[in-house]
Amino acid sequence: MREVAEDAQQADDLALPRRTSAPKHCGWCGRRLPAGGNVGRRRRYCGQSCRQRAYERRTALQRSGLPEDAVVLSDTEIATLQDRLFQLRCAAEDIVTAADDGAEPTELRKLADELARAARDLEQLR
Repeated sequence: MREVAEDAQQADDLALPRRTSAPKHCGWCGRRLPAGGNVGRRRRYCGQSCRQRAYERRTALQRSGLPEDAVVLSDTEIATLQDRLFQLRCAAEDIVTAADDGAEPTELRKLADELARAARDLEQLR
């Protein structure tokens, strides 16, 4: 009897896929989504406005004939992205230089925090 119950439990485990605990992010703005339950579809957007912007983008792409995974940036957005990437590279180079010069751990920690902040800011592309 015990074997039958264990076989039934194993079959249930295989039938229901487990959700991963990895953090999910909004498909439009990139903000972290709140952890949801195990029932229903997973959220793709943090709110109605992000869902609407994503819909508008999808329909505009369909009309333009661009592939769905295409990213269209204005000249200003490209310049801003390049500036942010430059800041990130400079922050990383600062850490390397400080380490080569024998910087104290507290100074390296401060520089690493700055690098992490620049990387976090860069994640927010929109």
